[in-house]
Amino acid sequence: MKKIVLFLTSFVVWIILTWSWPLAVQELIVGAIVSVIVAIIFGEIFTVKPLKLFQPSRHIYFLIYIPVFLYYCLKANVDVAWRVLHPKMPISPGFVKIKTNLKDETALTMLANSITLTPGTLTVDIKDGYIYVHWLNVRAKEVKEATEIISKRFEKIIRRIFE
Repeated sequence: MKKIVLFLTSFVVWIILTWSWPLAVQELIVGAIVSVIVAIIFGEIFTVKPLKLFQPSRHIYFLIYIPVFLYYCLKANVDVAWRVLHPKMPISPGFVKIKTNLKDETALTMLANSITLTPGTLTVDIKDGYIYVHWLNVRAKEVKEATEIISKRFEKIIRRIFE
């Protein structure tokens, strides 16, 4: 089942990326061959429950997640740029531990990547329900406070997408 879903997803993405009108038969054939190869190689590691991909509510939450992530990313970019341009701005780099309730590996990966892609933070490790983050300006050393500041805004939406 995983391989079939991966094949269909890959093939649809291929068609979208190579879209031309009228559709050329050779493009469809090459797309099908590439999609079969991708499904064979990566089918077992694709996702645990592939049918979740077809639930519309997950797509809606993903569309909600994009502007939320972009907002916090832009806000962090401005903060880091401000600190670079004004060297007298205090920084307090350090490592913090944040708690996550996410169980799905894909959800954990997306949360860790979201934290890393936000300037000023870098995910270092994920272990036993905790994410270790290097933070450019540590504002909270307690796990609960750091979790609220760094990950809660992303975690609520990511849970709706993946779990």
